[in-house]
Amino acid sequence: MRVGTVREIKNHEYRVGLTPESARELVAHGHEVWVETGAGLGIGASDAAYSAAGARVQPDAASIFAACDMIVKVKEPQAVERAMLRKGQVLYTYLHLAPDPEQTQDLLASGVTAIAYETVTGAGHSLPLLKPMSQVAGRMAIQAGATALEKAHGGRGVLLGGVPGVLPGKVVVIGGGVVGFNAAQMAVGMGADVTLLDRDPDVLEWLDNHFEGRARTVYSGKAALADLVAGADLVIGAVLIPGAAAPKLVTRDMLATMKPGAVLVDVAIDQGGCFETSHATTHADPTFIVDGIVHYCVANMPGAVARTSTYALNNVTLPHALRMADLGWKGALRADPHLAAGLNIHEGQVTYEAVAKALGHAHVPVEGLLA
Repeated sequence: MRVGTVREIKNHEYRVGLTPESARELVAHGHEVWVETGAGLGIGASDAAYSAAGARVQPDAASIFAACDMIVKVKEPQAVERAMLRKGQVLYTYLHLAPDPEQTQDLLASGVTAIAYETVTGAGHSLPLLKPMSQVAGRMAIQAGATALEKAHGGRGVLLGGVPGVLPGKVVVIGGGVVGFNAAQMAVGMGADVTLLDRDPDVLEWLDNHFEGRARTVYSGKAALADLVAGADLVIGAVLIPGAAAPKLVTRDMLATMKPGAVLVDVAIDQGGCFETSHATTHADPTFIVDGIVHYCVANMPGAVARTSTYALNNVTLPHALRMADLGWKGALRADPHLAAGLNIHEGQVTYEAVAKALGHAHVPVEGLLA
């Protein structure tokens, strides 16, 4: 199979779909790897490094989209990239389709077979291809929130860890999954006053045992959520419903109860955001203010730490890429129901139920396509 990766063109996105080491693995399996010139510069990987790994460096993205059987990316294809996709081609990347009808329509029209990292499953209903980026985003959420809290950035002027004689900042983390856990770890490490909310009693018990009193856990009912948000200096939105749009848990009316200059960091923004007042921002212009509350809603947070993120991502995406290259996408999906859960679109049909429901499309079950 001819596998291609291109330079990411989303604002301040420095990650790359394949590292030179991943390219070498694919080549060792007998496949061709085509890489757009400069694709790896954001992680410190030169064209020469890809060439040494056996990849073929190409002058532009168009060459790769035109010739490759499978395109491996990081972020969802932008409009100019979607126009180059075609029937019979496999797209393997993060998609986040539920809040993005325009992208969904373009992918349907292209006829491409689109496999989304974020819906590939693992044992125990885990999301192993989302996990490493969730770990990065959770940890970055506290860094970003701490910066946004500085007075020069519009915040309250609160130091999360406090100092002797001055109370620490109050951090509220909504969601106790991978993002929330990693955010809480960072906030606790900084000495902040941390509260985690979740609706799963087993998750709350695990978190409570892990933090041993260094962070509080609260069942996420409407009253508790409203009360904790009102008193917070920093709120981290870490809610995920796999493949579906995020629920709007913090309403605009709740902003009026918050302290002026408090900060909301919406890590769920890729899925539409879990704050009613959220809209996607970029690393170039990461924050905006609504009713005196600072919002940080960057949709590709891990792109800021591109090298760490790319290698963490390739650790989990490469095995599936190898199987699809070795067996073909259909053979690989037949052999692995976890990978089959990643199929979102195939030749003009929506194959992921949550996306179909969110956007009003007919749902075509994956199983029927693999028969």
